[in-house]
Amino acid sequence: MVKPSEVKAYAQRLEEQNYKFRSYLKNHADDELDAQFLALHNELFAGYDCCKCNNCCKAFSITFADGEVKRISAFLGLAESDFAAEYLTDTNEDEEKPYKFRVKPCPFLCDDGRCRIQDCKPDVCCGFPYTNQPKRLSSMLSIIDHAEVCPVVFEIIERLKVQYRFRNRV
Repeated sequence: MVKPSEVKAYAQRLEEQNYKFRSYLKNHADDELDAQFLALHNELFAGYDCCKCNNCCKAFSITFADGEVKRISAFLGLAESDFAAEYLTDTNEDEEKPYKFRVKPCPFLCDDGRCRIQDCKPDVCCGFPYTNQPKRLSSMLSIIDHAEVCPVVFEIIERLKVQYRFRNRV
């Protein structure tokens, strides 16, 4: 598997090919694609320590729902207003998730790669990179984007290319 520090460069080199693969899948993938994604997700994440990578924690500024703010504030022993003042800004974009972190990387990413709020981290963090979710064909654009961040997503795409006998058409 590609190293976390190298995944962005590898993915950028294959970006055009990955977009062609997405188009190829639209015409050649069958009902098994979600099952293939899930199997690869389970296989690759079973032996992968995300704490040794943390690219997602460094690259994304996630959004929060009110309930997540309440849950994390309580976990940290802070008043919601204090938590929001110190860590969050309004998104002004999403009514369901109206807040996001003020800074990147995530302020709860520890030097050793652990998450300081692991026990109550936001749903978006828990679900990333979503390769175990249904309807992967309709989200291939975001999956290709995530391949620049997550070595496991990069590997999933490369293995799917082999499974579908996709030839380099760049």
